[in-house]
Amino acid sequence: MSKSFVFSSESVGEGHPDKVADLISDSVLDACLAQDTTSRVACETLVKSNQVVIAGEITTAAKINYETVVRDAIRDIGYINDDDVFHCDKVFIHNLLTRQSPDIAQGVDARQVEGKDTAEQGAGDQGLMFGYACNETPEMMPTAIMFAHRLGRELTKLRKAGVVGWLRPDAKSQVSIRYENDRPVKVENVVISTQHAATAKHADIRDFLIEYVIKKVIPANLLDASTQFLINPTGRFVIGGPEGDSGLTGRKIIVDTYGGWGRHGGGAFSGKDPSKVDRSAAYMCRWVAKNIVASGLADICELQVAYAIGYPEPVSVWVDAMGTAKVPEEKISKAVQSVFSFKPANIVKQLDLLRPIYRSTTNYGHFGKPDLPWEQTNRTQELLAAVK
Repeated sequence: MSKSFVFSSESVGEGHPDKVADLISDSVLDACLAQDTTSRVACETLVKSNQVVIAGEITTAAKINYETVVRDAIRDIGYINDDDVFHCDKVFIHNLLTRQSPDIAQGVDARQVEGKDTAEQGAGDQGLMFGYACNETPEMMPTAIMFAHRLGRELTKLRKAGVVGWLRPDAKSQVSIRYENDRPVKVENVVISTQHAATAKHADIRDFLIEYVIKKVIPANLLDASTQFLINPTGRFVIGGPEGDSGLTGRKIIVDTYGGWGRHGGGAFSGKDPSKVDRSAAYMCRWVAKNIVASGLADICELQVAYAIGYPEPVSVWVDAMGTAKVPEEKISKAVQSVFSFKPANIVKQLDLLRPIYRSTTNYGHFGKPDLPWEQTNRTQELLAAVK
């Protein structure tokens, strides 16, 4: 009997309030790492109307002009129009950053202190992280989230190129995929909402987005006469960005990962240096899962690791091939733990994470981008050798 269902995932554009906050936080992180690779950064951002609040804990030798970093990030997004309430040169910036708590630092630092079992670098917090990969798309990502990201990326490309003058930075996309026997066969509907100039007509927006965004991004064989296009469904989207809604760092964690298809441990990424396993271990899990699928050991793989604060070894590592393993899962799990090290310090070394690379992760997903270190399938041969 055929198994048929529809699954949806969403993405958001660079000008979405939450993504504005994420980019500011990651811009602060990159600015610190560019000068001091030992920086400890946990930067949270709130944006609303013409206000920006940056808060959190930073310990660094870097000399940072935080106001410049914030304004440059907003400018890069595109809040530069004269009628923008949230404008890169006009926002008011409130800096509430302090140093990292010494109680947390002693758990993370590679040194012996009273009450700590080891002198090794420990995890910056307790928590659980997931990684996922599948063979549905070239990126080894679920189909719906990849299409949603591609739509948003194309929309931003057209806006920044000035192809039409009415596009504005805030935008959202959503794609619903029909599956038959666990394989994607059709796009049921596409939703795009984009902020626009007041002079733009809804019919022109709809025609442009269908012709130059949707039909360019989504393969024709996945569209048919019944595919529904919902373009700016409210009819008007002039007030957007932080003028229309508040934004917070870390509020789009499902957009950042697998669109709801793969599980998420709950920790946000942006604004955190790689001593925070919320970020680095999630990247590690994606790297391992992708190498498992790329090696042919499974068609699908989900990985979970969990940590205790201040402790270097994960308290658990779990591999689930979801019934697609080509060898016993026990062998895959043993191979994973012999080929990869999940200690926080070793994650940083294996993926070379003490670099200012994080602004490139902020928008359109932290996974599926070919240049990122955790997207490399460079351990497949070692995995295959380890399962023999």
